[in-house]
Amino acid sequence: MCADTPDGTHVVTAFLRHRGDVLLLCRSDAVGTYQGRWGGVSGFAEGDPDEQVRAEIREETGLEPGESVSLVRSGRPVEFADPALEREWVVHPYLFDADSREIDLSEEHDALEWVSPTVAIDPDDDRETVPELWTAYERVAPTVRSIAADDEHGAAYLSIRALEVLRDRAGLLVAEREEGEATTAPQNGDRGTGERGADPDGEWDELAELAGRLLEARPSMAVLRTRVNRTMSEAVEAAPDEESVPGASAVLEPTINGIERATAADTDAAAAAGELIDGSVATLSRSGTVLEALRGGDPSRIFVAESRPAREGVDVAEDLAADDEIDCPVTVHTDAAAAHVCSQEAVDRVVVGADTVIHDGSVVNKTGTRTLALAAAYEGIPVTVVAATDKFSTREEVNLESGSRAAVYDGDASLDVANPTFDVTPADCVDEVVTEGGALEASEVAAVVEELRGLEEWRDG
Repeated sequence: MCADTPDGTHVVTAFLRHRGDVLLLCRSDAVGTYQGRWGGVSGFAEGDPDEQVRAEIREETGLEPGESVSLVRSGRPVEFADPALEREWVVHPYLFDADSREIDLSEEHDALEWVSPTVAIDPDDDRETVPELWTAYERVAPTVRSIAADDEHGAAYLSIRALEVLRDRAGLLVAEREEGEATTAPQNGDRGTGERGADPDGEWDELAELAGRLLEARPSMAVLRTRVNRTMSEAVEAAPDEESVPGASAVLEPTINGIERATAADTDAAAAAGELIDGSVATLSRSGTVLEALRGGDPSRIFVAESRPAREGVDVAEDLAADDEIDCPVTVHTDAAAAHVCSQEAVDRVVVGADTVIHDGSVVNKTGTRTLALAAAYEGIPVTVVAATDKFSTREEVNLESGSRAAVYDGDASLDVANPTFDVTPADCVDEVVTEGGALEASEVAAVVEELRGLEEWRDG
């Protein structure tokens, strides 16, 4: 049954993302159109697209939306005509995060690959994609705005999204230059108008401006700054001489490598922390690195503060309770009960993430971390912070973001509202910062920070 309507045939396309790559599937002879071409998870939208896309993911990958796959966002439909098929298409794009790359292919596809989405516009890539695949991806891809507005995910997650923004733009500029496009990337042989030509100065200026906006999108997150700075610094270093200006190609490769390095660093930090987890653990908020550490450890019980106002801690507790790798009771509690839990529940260790580690060893993290750490210190409970060294800040000042006033109070009374997003936990309340290289004491942080300062010099050029 086709979803044909007066405005065209409606289909859904889902991009599944894992560690910065997206899943592309090669369409088999079992499907009615575009056999042999590569695309996302797709199918006719016979009813509600939001429901249909989840059904297609189950059927075509074996993954279960809501469990191993979570929705990031949906995008504005892409409408286009295919004269060869005499058909008008309306594509509803979606982006999902996948917990793993284990895919059970259906008969609708012959092959799969996890790749950078920029292969869809790479003139040198031999995959032929379905029409308007890149356009559909752009409708759901991360942006500076989406990173600035995200109040659910941790700093490590958002830093990788920032690299994706830089990668996608660099890939588009490379495609425009190599295909001679003026403003749009090539898609399946279509040609634009005008000639862009090789313009490394213009490409560098555009990417440097984008990098600058990413650096300030979340000013409290040192890991985002470090990873963007490393990408741009490596692009400058790759130039043949000091007079040469790096073009988009010089930026594209370090962004792709940077995503791989970043995910490996976060995984290694989580593995190192997991070795310390044995017994009852208290945590809060949502940190992907902490979740990995808990899965790799041996907790006997996990307490999770709800983490108001977004209450992402509740989501984390639900995820942990449903996780086959977590074989222990999970308890969610109010933020105000953190001190009570530490004093009454025989907590063996507090494990938290970090948005930023300051040069003196103090830690910036989701509001409530300071309260939990102070309560733990009073009770003699060790506090472990899990953070890749990229989260160490080179700045002296601390920028503490604030959330929406309405998230705390939306009444009519004349009230001031305090809704800080982050707080600062003193270094003497932190027993160790566990990084990809192992555990560091507060006194060892400054040496790492000094090394990271060198990555900022690209902006001086």
